[in-house]
Amino acid sequence: MASELIEVLRHLLGDEPDAGTIDDVDAWWERHLRVAAPFVTPIGRAFAGGFAADRLGYAFASGYEEALAALVPPLAGIRAALCVTEEGGNRPREVTTELTPKGEGFVVSGTKTFVTLGGFADELLVVATEGRDDHDRNRLRLLRLPKGRAGLRLETLPRLPFVPEIPHATLTLESVEVSPAELLPGDAYDEYVKPFRTVEDLHVLAAVIGYLARVGRQSDWPSGDMEALGAFASAIFPLGLADPLDASVHVALGGIFRRLRVLLEHLDWQSTSEPTRVAFERDRKILDVANDARVRRLSIAWRRLGHQG
Repeated sequence: MASELIEVLRHLLGDEPDAGTIDDVDAWWERHLRVAAPFVTPIGRAFAGGFAADRLGYAFASGYEEALAALVPPLAGIRAALCVTEEGGNRPREVTTELTPKGEGFVVSGTKTFVTLGGFADELLVVATEGRDDHDRNRLRLLRLPKGRAGLRLETLPRLPFVPEIPHATLTLESVEVSPAELLPGDAYDEYVKPFRTVEDLHVLAAVIGYLARVGRQSDWPSGDMEALGAFASAIFPLGLADPLDASVHVALGGIFRRLRVLLEHLDWQSTSEPTRVAFERDRKILDVANDARVRRLSIAWRRLGHQG
């Protein structure tokens, strides 16, 4: 995929960014599909989506959707959302949404309290429990359900104070029928939820770098700043193709986050338009969401690599 990395760099550093503002999440999705089409990999499409975004919120959305496509490849080009968090949290033992056999299939019931892009999505990836195993651990499965399924209800949540254009929702499932074909293979936590934390970070970072390249091109940032963004893209792209559970990936990702924070303070924000600057200051909080989990993940990764510092 080295050739696609070159195409990504040429796109960010040489092509003209899409002009015009994006009016709503549907308009963002149309633009995302168009600009992502030339790229084969989800990580390449995340860069392209970020470069086409007119604000950080839509860049985040591009990264999130391509992260889901990396996790479940058949979702490429489909509006999707991952539904994990419940009233008690999002750790495996806190999942109470229940999957039970019924006839030749199953039914699922429960509530997810916070679903990013929930009302926007056409396909929902729902984590549910089949009960406990012999060691009293939650046996979790991932279900792929269409939004229009009977018994499935989404309710829009109030907008967040940052990236307010990105909708969130609660999901209620009341004896929703599930066919065996809608159960994804493997353990939902080990195969999907756990790796998604890293996959999402990488794809959102790719989109953020794409967005910053757009701002830099529009604001005539110095060549040194644009070179730095190209270097970030070169570091993120191969990690987006690597095993997201590998400890070395987590260490490299920790270094990228650390250096990105330094770069963000160095960039010439005074050369950008005031609306762009103000919105970015408001929305950059999205980069700190789940930071405590990243710190724990990095510490564990270093121990796995034999570093005790």
